[in-house]
Amino acid sequence: MLVFVPAAGAQVQAPVRIGVLAFLGSEAAFSDWSPLARHLEAAVPSRRFVLEYYDVAGLREAVRQQKLDFVITNSGHYAALESEFGVSRIATLDSPGVPSPARAIGSAVIARADRNDLNVLADLKGRRVAAVGENAFGGFQVAWRELRRQGIEPQDFSRLDFLGFPMSRIVSAVADGKDDAGIVRACLLEEMARSGAIRLADFKVLSPRQEAGFACGLSTQLYPDWPIATLRHTDLRLAKAVAAALLSMPPNARGYAWTAPVDYRPVHDLFRDLQVGPYRYLRENTLQALAHRYWPFLLLVFAALAGWVMHTVRVEQQVHTRTAALRAALAERDAAEAGMRAHQEQLDHLSRLSVLGELSGTLAHELNQPLAAIGNYAQSLLRRLETGRYTPAILAEASQEIAAQAERAGGIVRRIRAFASKRAAVREKRPLLEVAHEATTLFAAMLPGAPRVVIDDRLPPDASVDADALQMQQVLLNLLKNAADAMQDRSSGERAIEVTLEQTERHYRIGVRDYGTGLSPTSASHLFEPFFTTKPDGMGLGLSICKTIVEAHGGRLWAEANTPAPGMIFFFTLPADVAIS
Repeated sequence: MLVFVPAAGAQVQAPVRIGVLAFLGSEAAFSDWSPLARHLEAAVPSRRFVLEYYDVAGLREAVRQQKLDFVITNSGHYAALESEFGVSRIATLDSPGVPSPARAIGSAVIARADRNDLNVLADLKGRRVAAVGENAFGGFQVAWRELRRQGIEPQDFSRLDFLGFPMSRIVSAVADGKDDAGIVRACLLEEMARSGAIRLADFKVLSPRQEAGFACGLSTQLYPDWPIATLRHTDLRLAKAVAAALLSMPPNARGYAWTAPVDYRPVHDLFRDLQVGPYRYLRENTLQALAHRYWPFLLLVFAALAGWVMHTVRVEQQVHTRTAALRAALAERDAAEAGMRAHQEQLDHLSRLSVLGELSGTLAHELNQPLAAIGNYAQSLLRRLETGRYTPAILAEASQEIAAQAERAGGIVRRIRAFASKRAAVREKRPLLEVAHEATTLFAAMLPGAPRVVIDDRLPPDASVDADALQMQQVLLNLLKNAADAMQDRSSGERAIEVTLEQTERHYRIGVRDYGTGLSPTSASHLFEPFFTTKPDGMGLGLSICKTIVEAHGGRLWAEANTPAPGMIFFFTLPADVAIS
């Protein structure tokens, strides 16, 4: 493909060399990119353009040796070259079938369609997985970040095979059963199916995601499309001519075109999370790495020290004339520092005690019943064994009951642990009635002697909400707990909580009604402010956090007096899946 034309004289210019990442091999890259060279030669007739095809390592080495004038590569490799060699993007590929050039590249984690044991990313633990290489963006790193978000690391696989380019090797390894699953660039399966290389029905994508405007199988979020970039030594006039030619280039027969360069910060965020590429130093703990990592903080410390020295010199010069003013300033500073320390101590105390108080008593209360049942059945078996009054049927029944109670105890532990575990917010479509039932069940388990809760479901059938289910449980639990606290002075027959679920226009409205003592107008006006509470032992954070969660989901939280009956009713809304017909 490369044609060398010897210089005929001083007037002949060297060819413009464009390095291209050939992730499907040189032949496929030639088919994809040769029309680009022809367009550039037509738009810039004074220069000849030559395409050269590389793998990831070869392209980096060519950039390092300054053999190229331009680079076309995936967004991850571009970010690495940008940080290491200062390459600079001048345009971004505008591909068909993607939401936008800023959201075009993702990964598909694939398996054979007949593997019923592999459906989600969590199923990959202990499996054999194939990928392109540790530095491959769509062929490994994008999926790695998604796996890490779900608590899975590459060392959790039984084997990780890096097969290199072309990426079709990964598809073949999965199809032949050499690996259980493979990580490929999204849309690769569809492209191979269109070319007749595979049957799309023979494969499936694990943990498939739906992205509006993206028609391919996908397991991850989307990142910016491929850029074309100049090197530091590239002639600026040539770069300007090439950029103008690319931006005026009409879409080709397959719909590909070029647009203005987009923001590649999401790629840097991925590298920073994985601590790879230009952020590999985050894994190191040498003095140089620490200085690189914390240089803004060190700069601030040095600036503060310099300011302190200058201030000390100035104070020394004026000590005799401004002693009284200095003492007042020092006293004011000490008071401010003492106030800051007290405030920090209070926040630290709140962060340690925010949720832990009730769960310890809850666990003991919940586990007591199944453990007591297990003990009763075990004692009964012992007595029957001692007296000889037993049959196989009696032994089987008692054993089954002991096993059932043990499973019940385990379920209690799993339910409380799932609610209390630290996790990233994950929105998913769930039936709203199901979320409410889970919250009331957990509320009854967490609070011994809890008031009875009645759910009045006025929702249309199959009403679902796109929300973080655990955060919604947190909101409902706070409101139910507050309702129970408000009715502590009522008799058990009067203590009841009503939860109403209904749809109003384009929102679901959830109401939690109690029959307690209610609130004064002054207290009601400060109800959702942080650290405001009417409870002697309260911290004043629950309703403030609930308001933040509801508003983050696009809803609203407020309270009304429960007139004419005593008590309060707290309402919050969430966007409805469908509008009322």
